[in-house]
Amino acid sequence: MDGEIAQAKRRVHLKIKGQVQRVFFRSNIRSWASMLGVTGWVKNTEDYVEAILEGDQEQIQELIHFCREGPKGSIVDDVEVEEQKYRGEYINFEIKY
Repeated sequence: MDGEIAQAKRRVHLKIKGQVQRVFFRSNIRSWASMLGVTGWVKNTEDYVEAILEGDQEQIQELIHFCREGPKGSIVDDVEVEEQKYRGEYINFEIKY
């Protein structure tokens, strides 16, 4: 072993509430996820933006931080974070319609 500690994998289900639609929230999350190596999906619902994120602990935390801030023009009131068992079921990050 080369002394590096393997990064813990994490999966979270997010519900992002507030003024989060029609402000390119989904495309911004996809861009950040791709840059960070996070996989999963994001979609709009009637009341909020919903996402499943899978990846390394540090990258997931960074993406959650972005979701709490939101892109320009958004107003994030709340981000519900539900921890789930890591499954490793995604190979990329996509926007669902």
